[in-house]
Amino acid sequence: MARIRVGLLPTSAFMVGTLPVPKYADQEKTQFAVDRETGAKLYTITLFFMEEDRADAMKITVPETGLPNGLKPGLPVRPVELFATPWARIFNGQLSDGIAYRVDRLDLVDPTAQAA
Repeated sequence: MARIRVGLLPTSAFMVGTLPVPKYADQEKTQFAVDRETGAKLYTITLFFMEEDRADAMKITVPETGLPNGLKPGLPVRPVELFATPWARIFNGQLSDGIAYRVDRLDLVDPTAQAA
């Protein structure tokens, strides 16, 4: 699948919506999903993405090694190396499709520095 680097405007802002939850490789939730290259556990986090006059909630996959300490809802963050991967599958004769988002890490943003 083609990974597409996501370009962001300098005015783009992200805020934590939910705390990260472990991502599982199976329906029974017995096997953690892991990064193929590093073996790090993968987590899913919901971020609010704000750009110009719009805002969207995005579910993003982050390796455990890319989650900063002190993460909590409402905190501004900056995604590092944000990629989008389009996907599609047929399940029970129904087509499902979407875009999976992945980052290498999230950096905490100092809100006072952002206002300056």
